[in-house]
Amino acid sequence: SEEQSVGAKFEADVDLYTDFSEAAAKDDLKKTIDYFQVYSFMNELVVKKKYFLIEALATKIADGLLLKFEKVAKVAVRVRKNNPPIGGVVDCVEAEVIKER
Repeated sequence: SEEQSVGAKFEADVDLYTDFSEAAAKDDLKKTIDYFQVYSFMNELVVKKKYFLIEALATKIADGLLLKFEKVAKVAVRVRKNNPPIGGVVDCVEAEVIKER
């Protein structure tokens, strides 16, 4: 279907909730979450498997971030598909998943 053929074009936003006060006070990356590691984890997810639903991908990202990064207390993941093939003028469709420990 056209929906599936366009499925590779998406964007994601991630909000990570954590106590970074010690990291900020000491200006120490080791005390907080390394954004490069977050990006690498997300990139690996989308390279390993094709997702047909943005909802499934958002859920997989949220669950994985909570598992992989102990300092994350809460995560909000938004996955957006630009110019979806729905027969009208729509900039994007978006799914958001919010999970907490």
